[in-house]
Amino acid sequence: MPKRKAAAGRRAGRRARATPAARSTVKDTARLVVLIIIIELIGLFASIFTQSSVSVWYATLQKPAFIPPNYVFAPVWVVLFALMSTAAFMVWKKGTERQDVRVALNSFGMQFLLNVLWSLIFFGMRSPLFGLIEVILLWIAIAITMMEFRKVSERAFWLMVPYILWVTFTVVLTYYIWILN
Repeated sequence: MPKRKAAAGRRAGRRARATPAARSTVKDTARLVVLIIIIELIGLFASIFTQSSVSVWYATLQKPAFIPPNYVFAPVWVVLFALMSTAAFMVWKKGTERQDVRVALNSFGMQFLLNVLWSLIFFGMRSPLFGLIEVILLWIAIAITMMEFRKVSERAFWLMVPYILWVTFTVVLTYYIWILN
């Protein structure tokens, strides 16, 4: 009987020790969570320009009938930032020593900068025209990023699809806001 308990204890001890693959997965998960938090915080920073103008300037604008209610935008962006962070992480995991990975991540950085600038231009400067020009550039940058991601990771490419669809919708909304005002 004591031999069975000792053997069971050794098996439990073996199970309790993390394998290198398990430790790597935990580290990767932690890195992904940190990246998502960083991207979300940058998005939150950009929303400062949005919040200060929504109740004052934006509320006075003529908008198309198909515009979603204001409360829809924040949760959509939270999800999109999490998806794009995950996509970038998947590309990064392929190894930054690879040229295609570096190109893809540089493209990601450029489109993300343009994303943040859109809030500054549209809401901060209160300029639908310049916001429209900028969001078209953002759409192009996202499309380039997606093409670069696809060279590295098909899954990363697909994680970016909801983002480009939402930005396509944003282009249409921005165009109509510019035309109506």
